[in-house]
Amino acid sequence: MAQTPDAVSEDSVLPVAQKAEARLVKDKATLADITQQIDNKGNDDAKLVDLKGKADDLAGNAAATVAHLRTRLDEISTRVTSLGEPPKDGAPPEASVVTDERNKLNAEKAQINAVLGDAENVSASASRLSNTITNLRRSLFAATLFKRTEISLPVLAEAGTEFVGEISSLSNSLTGWAIFVWNYKRLSMFGAVTLSIVAALLFMVGGYRFLGHRMERRAFSGEPSYLRRLSVAFWSTTVQSMSVFLFMSASAFLLDNFGVLRPDIAPIVFVAMSVIAFIYFVSRLTYAIFSPTQSEWRLLKVSTRGAHIISSAMLVMALVNGLDYLFSTISETLNSPLILTVAKSFVASIIIGIILFALSFLKPLASTDIDGDGRDQRMPRWLSALLRFGGLLLIGACLTGYVGLARFLATQIVSTGAVLATVYIGILSGRAISKQGIFAETLVGRYLGRRFGLGPVPLDQAGLAAGLGIYCAALAFGVPLVLFSWGFQPGDIESWAYRLLTGFSIGKTSISLISIITGILVFVVGYAVTRWFQKWLDRNVMARGQVDAGVRNSVGTGIGYLGVVVAAIFGISSAGLDLSSLALVASALSVGIGFGLQNIVSNFVSGLILLVERPFKVGDWVVTGTVEGTVKRLSVRATEIETFRGQSIIVPNSEFINSSVGNWTHRNRIQRAEIPVSVSYDTDPQRVMDILLELVKKQTPVLRNPEPHVEFLRFGEFALDFELRFHLADLSHGLTVKNNLRMEILKRFHQEGISIPMKQRNLNIHVDGDSNPQALAALMADEGDKNLVSQTATAATPKPDMPKPDDVDKPAKDAEVETARASVRNRKA
Repeated sequence: MAQTPDAVSEDSVLPVAQKAEARLVKDKATLADITQQIDNKGNDDAKLVDLKGKADDLAGNAAATVAHLRTRLDEISTRVTSLGEPPKDGAPPEASVVTDERNKLNAEKAQINAVLGDAENVSASASRLSNTITNLRRSLFAATLFKRTEISLPVLAEAGTEFVGEISSLSNSLTGWAIFVWNYKRLSMFGAVTLSIVAALLFMVGGYRFLGHRMERRAFSGEPSYLRRLSVAFWSTTVQSMSVFLFMSASAFLLDNFGVLRPDIAPIVFVAMSVIAFIYFVSRLTYAIFSPTQSEWRLLKVSTRGAHIISSAMLVMALVNGLDYLFSTISETLNSPLILTVAKSFVASIIIGIILFALSFLKPLASTDIDGDGRDQRMPRWLSALLRFGGLLLIGACLTGYVGLARFLATQIVSTGAVLATVYIGILSGRAISKQGIFAETLVGRYLGRRFGLGPVPLDQAGLAAGLGIYCAALAFGVPLVLFSWGFQPGDIESWAYRLLTGFSIGKTSISLISIITGILVFVVGYAVTRWFQKWLDRNVMARGQVDAGVRNSVGTGIGYLGVVVAAIFGISSAGLDLSSLALVASALSVGIGFGLQNIVSNFVSGLILLVERPFKVGDWVVTGTVEGTVKRLSVRATEIETFRGQSIIVPNSEFINSSVGNWTHRNRIQRAEIPVSVSYDTDPQRVMDILLELVKKQTPVLRNPEPHVEFLRFGEFALDFELRFHLADLSHGLTVKNNLRMEILKRFHQEGISIPMKQRNLNIHVDGDSNPQALAALMADEGDKNLVSQTATAATPKPDMPKPDDVDKPAKDAEVETARASVRNRKA
């Protein structure tokens, strides 16, 4: 009797649903915890970033659980369908094994359906929670940015009073901390600073070790090229700034871990170190771009005065912006009134706005007009208008009370502008080094050329790779810094990088950078293994087995195409693409193949037929249409034939299938050769035949079986015609053997007194009585036939009543000669 699903024991249920249910319990608890933390810390942007990352992970895990459960459901449905329906009442009973399996599958299906609903709910709730966090962050950012504060003289006066008190509190805190460090943390302080200096020096020494020739201007003499200026500017700015940043970061980390910093001092020290590193970076950047003291290293066409003013203005803006953040941190740490922070940002934004507005009226560009007065020129109008607009916007935002917006814009103008300038220098360096022929002139290019013997083309390709590497380095350096300056948290970038590497969905397609790279690597490895196996099989198996060259080529070509197809399939699968989804693309391509690609497909199929049937192989002497030569290469699309004049002709494979092809070496290289011979009628034919057979048997390449023979062909017009026929073991000897035989025949015929007659032709010329015999004789002499000249002179003897040639006027003679020449030319034509 069949069991009902209720009677099935719990042990009979597969663990797929149970594992999913256990994971869902943990996911629900995590979801509740995230929701509670959002309610408690909804104003902390950094905490919201972490919570959003957790919510995204939770949604991804739930979605993976749903996909796994659905896959198992499909497997169960397929299996239940294959088992069939239970027998109806009155029908013969089915085997108990089938009944038990059906009941077990139905029980698991019911449990999976129950768990599947929970998984879908968790996934949807986590996605909604992630969107809620994103909206909260946007609202928090907008509220901070567009918060309006009343700005007036009494407010600013009150802020001044509070500032004096804050300075006093800061002085007391720093004094107390210094006494604490000197009494209790002296060694820790010196150790942290020493280790930080050592770390920075190691980085600096390493940078100068590998890039010193690209960082020091003193290492070059003469007028530097634009590429050299870009290279020195980029690497000197990057390495030196990173050394200072590493020193500050290491110092902050070690001081904090060694317990040197107190909670009321640590934020101030950290921000101060960051400000110092940023100001140093801006100073190195402005020095690299404008080079106020060395005009030959200047990257922009600005005057010396303009370089000094612009570099100084940028440094002042960086200093003002950095001090604003430092003072704001001090106010937050010392719990100063909010109005004091607002007043500091107000002053800093006003100063930056005034500097930008003043720069818009500057004339920084160096004069390029040779005939001009040498005065500096204005900057482009769009740049002047942009600076003026930015300055007025900052000043206007401050005066209307939107100090937070003004501070944010001032920060972006200074920090983002500095980072973008560095990235742009890197991009210009990559573009310059990737130009044709430039990389070969660099130090690295010359070294690679000497070390590996690279020519201009490989070095040019290496230059492209170097340029691309510089692009990637510049973007990897600049993009995170720009994102940080615009308010993004490190967690945001980590989340994007994780999603980019592990996968993101576009529609129903999941794209993963790691999967794509893995697929490419799998294809490259498969391709390399295929090429290696081709060479190994050809050199170690077929070459030792003395396999025919054509067979070796066909087998190698077939293995090559098979290996590439297999490598492509594995590469596509490793990249995460479902091969079944390509069926729609293949069906769409079949329409194009039927119309636009029919010739390509025809040649491809013809190539496969030629590789399988092998009507000819590499090394064969073939004739097709007007093409005759040796087969050099046989592929699936076309065949390469080399003529005896050394010309390579690419013939589509379909021509070999659809037309007649002659193959001189299809089964063997034996060839029959013929030499026609003609002798005069007074020669003994049998003697001629004996001489020819005697001479041909002396030639070693001539086969004795079939035996050479001579055919008496015909009685010709002027001679007796014979033909010597013989077979050669290798048709490549044909020209040599026939050439030797002709020379021996001619030599032997001379010894035997056998003449080879020339063709004879009789020409009768009828001359009228008024013709000029001398003109006709001269014409025939011009044509080069002396016999005709003599015959013409005899036939054209003047009659007694004809005037002598001397009696004819010379103009008449010349006219008759030209007329006769034209007549003969017409007859010949």
